[in-house]
Amino acid sequence: MSNDRFTLCLLLYSISQVYVVHSAASNSLSNCNAIAAKFSTTYSNGPAASIISTTGTNVTCASLTGVSCPGSTSSGSCVFQHKLCITCYMSGSTVKIRVQSNGLPLFCPNIPSGVTLSEQNIDFSVNFNPDVSVNSPYITVTTQTAIDSTICNVSNQATPPSASGFTAISSTSNGIAGVSIDGVAILNANSANNVDPFYPSPTTIAAEHVDQCMGHPNPQNIYHYHIGSGCALSASQSASVQACATVSSCISSISTYSISQFSSYKTLTVIGIAKDGHVIYGPYDSSGNQITSGYDVC
Repeated sequence: MSNDRFTLCLLLYSISQVYVVHSAASNSLSNCNAIAAKFSTTYSNGPAASIISTTGTNVTCASLTGVSCPGSTSSGSCVFQHKLCITCYMSGSTVKIRVQSNGLPLFCPNIPSGVTLSEQNIDFSVNFNPDVSVNSPYITVTTQTAIDSTICNVSNQATPPSASGFTAISSTSNGIAGVSIDGVAILNANSANNVDPFYPSPTTIAAEHVDQCMGHPNPQNIYHYHIGSGCALSASQSASVQACATVSSCISSISTYSISQFSSYKTLTVIGIAKDGHVIYGPYDSSGNQITSGYDVC
């Protein structure tokens, strides 16, 4: 089995999925640099001493006011900066990737009035795309109870395998699952209640509300995705993002809407990097087929 992995962030499940993809990234320095080039970086001489202190790309949003503005106000509009640095380097014979982001996107997110959004300091390093083998699983589960305990518990998935060589350089990095190509944090596919955020079971737990880019802030004021967002690939700085609840095609089926955002990217498309060092891809393979099967327990 190839050691390349396809991490598929769809909404139809409550776990991060892994799929084998031929011609995906290996773990060479050149491959790491090729993946890094897919990110909307703002700092090219990395790593930065502090991503917060760098100069980013201005995003102007008339829709963000008060505590919902993570920057400053100019002429009645909120102005914040998107900051992102991805650095590939050698550590002995191992290729490492350093990810530094302030967690703010390149578009104007839709944030409910009174909800706080703030700049973050996401900073971690990890072995790039470390080798894995189906014959040497990190976790072995043989019962439904064991599966539930593993994939329906956010804390069980908080620490990457030791073989990933993960180092949290900032404390914010401990609570995330990865970083999108637009610098937005990717959190666990479960909610803090250990259920699917959008299709919770039991149904007594309310579904979470997001904007049409599939993002929202958490109690730590971190704007984040639980699933792949097409906005990371195509949203412009002037994009007007609405609440999912106000977009009929979004609120009627978030899963279908999420997939539809990749209609112009029906090929193997990089959408982020996971905290275990593996590349996160969109919902289509290199042949243009939507991936709906072939996952392992992770």
